Amino acid sequence: MNICVFCSAADLDDRYVQPARKFAEAIGERGHALVWGGSDTGLMKVMADGVQESGGALLGVSVEFLAHKARAGADEMVVTKDLAERKAQLLARADAIVVMVGGTGTLDEATEILELRKHGMHTKPVVLLNTAGFYDGLKAQFERMEAEGFLPIPLSDLVFFAEDGAAALAHLEEQVRVRK
Repeated sequence: MNICVFCSAADLDDRYVQPARKFAEAIGERGHALVWGGSDTGLMKVMADGVQESGGALLGVSVEFLAHKARAGADEMVVTKDLAERKAQLLARADAIVVMVGGTGTLDEATEILELRKHGMHTKPVVLLNTAGFYDGLKAQFERMEAEGFLPIPLSDLVFFAEDGAAALAHLEEQVRVRK
Protein backbone atom coordinates (compact mmCIF):
# COMPACT_ATOMS: atom_id res chain seq x y z
CA MET A 1 0.00 0.00 0.00
CA ASN A 2 1.22 3.51 -0.78
CA ILE A 3 0.57 5.62 2.32
CA CYS A 4 0.65 9.37 1.80
CA VAL A 5 1.75 11.16 4.95
CA PHE A 6 1.29 14.88 5.42
CA CYS A 7 3.50 16.21 8.21
CA SER A 8 5.83 18.99 9.24
CA ALA A 9 9.28 19.58 7.82
CA ALA A 10 10.17 21.30 11.11
CA ASP A 11 12.29 19.84 13.88
CA LEU A 12 9.89 18.94 16.66
CA ASP A 13 9.79 17.79 20.26
CA ASP A 14 10.37 14.11 21.08
CA ARG A 15 6.69 13.68 22.01
CA TYR A 16 6.04 13.90 18.25
CA VAL A 17 9.30 12.47 16.91
CA GLN A 18 9.33 9.17 18.79
CA PRO A 19 5.76 8.12 17.84
CA ALA A 20 6.45 9.19 14.23
CA ARG A 21 9.58 7.05 14.13
CA LYS A 22 7.66 4.04 15.46
CA PHE A 23 4.89 4.59 12.89
CA ALA A 24 7.44 4.91 10.07
CA GLU A 25 9.15 1.68 11.09
CA ALA A 26 5.81 -0.14 11.10
CA ILE A 27 5.04 1.15 7.59
CA GLY A 28 8.36 -0.19 6.30
CA GLU A 29 8.21 -3.48 8.22
CA ARG A 30 4.77 -4.21 6.78
CA GLY A 31 6.05 -3.64 3.23
CA HIS A 32 4.25 -0.39 2.56
CA ALA A 33 5.64 2.65 0.74
CA LEU A 34 5.76 6.21 2.05
CA VAL A 35 4.42 8.88 -0.27
CA TRP A 36 5.46 12.22 1.20
CA GLY A 37 6.49 15.79 0.48
CA GLY A 38 10.02 14.68 -0.29
CA SER A 39 11.79 16.84 2.26
CA ASP A 40 14.83 15.60 4.13
CA THR A 41 14.21 17.82 7.15
CA GLY A 42 12.18 17.64 10.33
CA LEU A 43 9.41 15.12 10.80
CA MET A 44 9.44 14.39 7.06
CA LYS A 45 13.03 13.15 7.47
CA VAL A 46 12.10 11.09 10.53
CA MET A 47 9.35 9.38 8.53
CA ALA A 48 11.56 8.77 5.49
CA ASP A 49 14.44 7.43 7.61
CA GLY A 50 12.18 5.05 9.53
CA VAL A 51 10.40 3.71 6.46
CA GLN A 52 13.57 3.28 4.42
CA GLU A 53 15.57 1.67 7.25
CA SER A 54 12.70 -0.78 7.81
CA GLY A 55 12.53 -1.90 4.19
CA GLY A 56 9.78 0.33 2.79
CA ALA A 57 9.96 2.38 -0.40
CA LEU A 58 10.05 6.18 -0.59
CA LEU A 59 8.03 8.10 -3.19
CA GLY A 60 8.68 11.82 -2.79
CA VAL A 61 6.82 14.71 -4.35
CA SER A 62 8.66 17.99 -3.85
CA VAL A 63 7.99 21.40 -5.33
CA GLU A 64 10.42 23.62 -7.26
CA PHE A 65 10.92 26.20 -4.49
CA LEU A 66 11.74 23.43 -1.97
CA ALA A 67 13.68 21.10 -4.28
CA HIS A 68 16.93 22.01 -2.54
CA LYS A 69 15.55 20.23 0.57
CA ALA A 70 14.53 17.07 -1.31
CA ARG A 71 15.85 13.78 -0.02
CA ALA A 72 18.61 12.13 -2.02
CA GLY A 73 18.23 8.37 -2.21
CA ALA A 74 14.44 8.18 -2.42
CA ASP A 75 13.16 5.42 -4.68
CA GLU A 76 11.39 8.09 -6.71
CA MET A 77 11.34 11.89 -6.48
CA VAL A 78 9.02 14.08 -8.51
CA VAL A 79 9.41 17.85 -8.50
CA THR A 80 6.27 19.84 -9.32
CA LYS A 81 5.96 23.48 -10.33
CA ASP A 82 3.61 24.53 -7.50
CA LEU A 83 1.83 23.35 -4.36
CA ALA A 84 -1.44 22.60 -6.14
CA GLU A 85 0.30 20.21 -8.53
CA ARG A 86 2.19 18.70 -5.60
CA LYS A 87 -1.02 17.93 -3.69
CA ALA A 88 -2.58 16.39 -6.80
CA GLN A 89 0.47 14.17 -7.33
CA LEU A 90 0.54 13.09 -3.69
CA LEU A 91 -3.12 12.07 -3.83
CA ALA A 92 -2.72 10.33 -7.19
CA ARG A 93 0.16 8.18 -5.91
CA ALA A 94 -1.52 7.23 -2.62
CA ASP A 95 -3.82 4.39 -1.63
CA ALA A 96 -4.45 6.00 1.77
CA ILE A 97 -3.66 9.27 3.58
CA VAL A 98 -2.41 10.01 7.08
CA VAL A 99 -2.28 13.55 8.43
CA MET A 100 0.30 13.89 11.16
CA VAL A 101 1.27 16.92 13.25
CA GLY A 102 2.17 19.98 11.25
CA GLY A 103 1.61 23.64 10.58
CA THR A 104 -0.41 25.57 8.04
CA GLY A 105 0.91 23.58 5.08
CA THR A 106 -0.18 20.31 6.68
CA LEU A 107 -3.55 21.79 7.57
CA ASP A 108 -3.98 23.02 3.99
CA GLU A 109 -3.22 19.55 2.65
CA ALA A 110 -5.60 17.94 5.15
CA THR A 111 -8.52 20.20 4.40
CA GLU A 112 -8.12 19.83 0.64
CA ILE A 113 -7.98 16.03 0.87
CA LEU A 114 -11.05 16.01 3.13
CA GLU A 115 -12.95 18.40 0.86
CA LEU A 116 -12.23 16.20 -2.15
CA ARG A 117 -13.37 13.12 -0.20
CA LYS A 118 -16.52 14.90 0.97
CA HIS A 119 -17.46 15.56 -2.65
CA GLY A 120 -16.67 12.01 -3.79
CA MET A 121 -13.58 13.01 -5.76
CA HIS A 122 -11.69 10.17 -4.07
CA THR A 123 -12.58 7.32 -1.73
CA LYS A 124 -9.17 6.75 -0.18
CA PRO A 125 -9.22 6.37 3.60
CA VAL A 126 -8.01 9.40 5.55
CA VAL A 127 -6.62 9.26 9.08
CA LEU A 128 -5.82 12.18 11.35
CA LEU A 129 -3.06 10.89 13.63
CA ASN A 130 -3.77 12.66 16.90
CA THR A 131 -0.34 12.31 18.51
CA ALA A 132 -0.24 13.78 22.03
CA GLY A 133 -3.74 15.22 21.49
CA PHE A 134 -2.46 17.55 18.76
CA TYR A 135 -5.75 17.44 16.85
CA ASP A 136 -8.16 17.47 19.82
CA GLY A 137 -9.33 20.98 18.92
CA LEU A 138 -9.76 20.14 15.25
CA LYS A 139 -11.68 16.98 16.15
CA ALA A 140 -14.03 19.05 18.34
CA GLN A 141 -14.50 21.51 15.47
CA PHE A 142 -15.33 18.70 13.04
CA GLU A 143 -17.80 17.24 15.54
CA ARG A 144 -19.45 20.64 15.82
CA MET A 145 -19.59 20.92 12.00
CA GLU A 146 -21.31 17.54 11.88
CA ALA A 147 -23.74 18.36 14.72
CA GLU A 148 -24.72 21.68 13.16
CA GLY A 149 -25.23 20.27 9.66
CA PHE A 150 -22.13 21.57 7.90
CA LEU A 151 -21.02 18.11 6.76
CA PRO A 152 -23.16 16.36 4.13
CA ILE A 153 -21.72 12.97 5.12
CA PRO A 154 -21.08 11.47 8.56
CA LEU A 155 -17.77 12.50 10.09
CA SER A 156 -16.87 8.81 10.46
CA ASP A 157 -17.15 8.43 6.66
CA LEU A 158 -14.88 11.45 6.13
CA VAL A 159 -11.98 10.82 8.48
CA PHE A 160 -10.76 8.41 11.15
CA PHE A 161 -9.05 9.85 14.24
CA ALA A 162 -6.27 7.56 15.50
CA GLU A 163 -4.44 8.07 18.77
CA ASP A 164 -1.32 6.22 17.63
CA GLY A 165 0.38 4.83 14.55
CA ALA A 166 -0.68 1.24 15.26
CA ALA A 167 -4.37 2.23 15.21
CA ALA A 168 -3.83 4.33 12.08
CA LEU A 169 -2.11 1.50 10.23
CA ALA A 170 -4.68 -1.09 11.32
CA HIS A 171 -7.50 1.15 10.08
CA LEU A 172 -5.81 1.82 6.73
CA GLU A 173 -4.98 -1.83 6.09
CA GLU A 174 -8.56 -2.83 6.84
CA GLN A 175 -10.06 -0.06 4.68
CA VAL A 176 -7.80 -0.76 1.71
CA ARG A 177 -8.47 -4.52 2.01
CA VAL A 178 -12.24 -3.90 2.04
CA ARG A 179 -12.01 -1.62 -1.04
CA LYS A 180 -10.21 -4.28 -3.14
